[in-house]
Amino acid sequence: MFRNYKLRDYDFKLILMVLALAAIGVVAIGSAEESLQAKQFVGVAAGAVTMIVLSFINYNTLLKLYWLIYAGNLTLLMLVMFIGEEHKGAQRWVEIGSITFQPSETAKIMLILFFAQFIMKYKNKLNTLKMLVLCAVLIGVPWVLIEEQPDLSTSIIVLVLFCVILFAGGISWKYIIGALAVGIPALIVVVAIAVQPDQTILKEHQQNRILAFINPEEYATAEAYQQLNSVMAIGSGQLNGKGYKNNEITSVKNGDFISETETDFIFAVIGEEFGFKGSVVVIVLLMGVALECISVARRAKDTAGQIIAAGMGGLIAFQSFFNIGVATFILPNTGLPLPFVSSGLTSLMSCFIGMGFVLNVRLQAGRNAGQTG
Repeated sequence: MFRNYKLRDYDFKLILMVLALAAIGVVAIGSAEESLQAKQFVGVAAGAVTMIVLSFINYNTLLKLYWLIYAGNLTLLMLVMFIGEEHKGAQRWVEIGSITFQPSETAKIMLILFFAQFIMKYKNKLNTLKMLVLCAVLIGVPWVLIEEQPDLSTSIIVLVLFCVILFAGGISWKYIIGALAVGIPALIVVVAIAVQPDQTILKEHQQNRILAFINPEEYATAEAYQQLNSVMAIGSGQLNGKGYKNNEITSVKNGDFISETETDFIFAVIGEEFGFKGSVVVIVLLMGVALECISVARRAKDTAGQIIAAGMGGLIAFQSFFNIGVATFILPNTGLPLPFVSSGLTSLMSCFIGMGFVLNVRLQAGRNAGQTG
């Protein structure tokens, strides 16, 4: 399982960017909710060690257990239905002993790993209708389990991730164009129906979030309250920010005008305290991680490696876009964590695990190039 690798093939750039984001997260969480800072630091340390260990393990060996990975994923998601902990109307967490985790977060990584091996094994049949339907069924089962928690935001990310996986796996452009031709008009129709008073597509709180995005003034003291204050916090930071853990009475964070500052709205804390400069640093680092993953995917030795690296790059890019989009009110409120930055050990560890596999894809590519060179 462990192999000899060359140090020059190790992606130190990716590691540094990931650790920089995690360090920013620890600092920001210390201001948002100081009681969680030590826990987040321990999570970062454990995640970094896990990432390094996984980076030296041949991903092809682990992917042989792809059906076990898929079954394990479904088992964890089904546990939520039976013994899940409910919080603010959503049943997304499982508590086993002293450990509480969110299976929908681990599902993203497990689905990337499963489809990496599955698509590579049946790559020659991918562009057949039968195989595409089978792939849709395989993603559909966990998707339904996630959506029913309810977790619409994560279910959307899973669908986006599935599209990235298929693209990296080599799906034909005719299917991509066909899907866009059907999907875009269908999405417009669904959204139009979803905002109607008597609709049954979305739950009430989900519909209200969309309505709050369309008419923020009408929902300024309700569903739009958090996002409006988030925008105010980010804007008030101006160029250099108000300073770390500042005592200004005009601080939106200090006034407790935003809830979940350590998770969904951690970017608002960064914007207020570190200003435009700090916000740009975070965005550039997230973009850098995503682009580095895409670069690794282009150099991967096989289809599975391409899917793993591209899948992780897509996950970081799209989830970051959704989180920051919510914080800046360019998207409806979704409730997604900012990768490596937001509080939450399940999300943090899942991202580190995914990066461990990406690092191994890079090492395998370098080793393979050395053997063929």
